[in-house]
Amino acid sequence: MKGLVFKEFINMVEEKFGYETVDEIIENSHLDSKGAYTSVGTYNHEEIIRLVQNLSNKTKIPVPDLVKEFGRNLIPVFAKGFPNFFKEPNSFKFLGTLHNYIHVEVKKLYPDAELPIFATRLHNENELVVEYSSKRPLADLAEGLIEALVKYYGENIEISTQSPPGPPTARTFNLKRR
Repeated sequence: MKGLVFKEFINMVEEKFGYETVDEIIENSHLDSKGAYTSVGTYNHEEIIRLVQNLSNKTKIPVPDLVKEFGRNLIPVFAKGFPNFFKEPNSFKFLGTLHNYIHVEVKKLYPDAELPIFATRLHNENELVVEYSSKRPLADLAEGLIEALVKYYGENIEISTQSPPGPPTARTFNLKRR
């Protein structure tokens, strides 16, 4: 997992819970990286899972809620860092280009990136299905990203989800314009 994601998680924790909390969760997580992340570095995704679990233990906020909130925080960061990707006119168009265009471009920048799959099916102009799958148990992150994307575009879209049993490595999102 790219260091940019880790750095943004640490930034979010510091902003919302303070530097002391960052220090404590890094110390309690026993990380191979020691919590020193570079944007272009690649790190084991287990580290972010340990960080989130320790943040949950400290704050008593459930892990899925923390991971979704992190996803919501990433969209403004990505929009600022990669503005060309956000030129699409709405979230349906953006999500439709995510896997076959945006992730292709990301792989050019970061060839070792292991990206999730976002397969989309447009039922009609007001309904989109997004099937998310990953090797990592971060479907809640995808949910937060999609929620923030809808907000970024200022759209009135209802999002419903379906998750298969087991770890959160896959989720289906049904987006319906109101």
